Amino acid sequence: MSEIPVAKNNQLVLSALGADKPGLIDELSRCVMNSGCSILDSRMVVLGGNFALLLQVGGNWNNIAKLEGQLAGLESSLGLTITSQRTAGRTGGDDVLPYGVDVVALDQPGIVHNLATFFSQRKINIQEMMTACYPAAHSGTPMFSVHMSVDIPANTQISALREEFMEFCDQLNLDAVIEPVKM
Repeated sequence: MSEIPVAKNNQLVLSALGADKPGLIDELSRCVMNSGCSILDSRMVVLGGNFALLLQVGGNWNNIAKLEGQLAGLESSLGLTITSQRTAGRTGGDDVLPYGVDVVALDQPGIVHNLATFFSQRKINIQEMMTACYPAAHSGTPMFSVHMSVDIPANTQISALREEFMEFCDQLNLDAVIEPVKM
């Protein structure tokens, strides 16, 4: 999909949730385009029978306001719950190192919470996280996987963090890898 170049100094984050059906992305992106805004970033997924969306759009003030004015009608016509919030572009981030974290384990309660606690206690921000449950090949044993993108403060001693993380994962019987993101 080709986006119209527009001033992106004003930004809006939209979330939408509802029953999945063909055409939702078409209608949502048409509304963004027709308002004169541009899609800057998005995450869209079908979870169970529901469609979930996070969308960051940019445009001039008038176009963002025009889009906001269309959301109630769009919500009604598509059968979605849509929320929006104005936002600014990301600031900072120059003093962090992007790392990827991959974890696989037998499915058990608390994996995400334990991982979030580990990183939160070290002032490491989780930028993105995806999880999945699936049956192991051959045995069908319930497995759980996590992929995270994290921002590690540049003053962190990476070797010590890696050692702490691997020890933490060993205690919880999690198979894990933490490595720099290759750009």
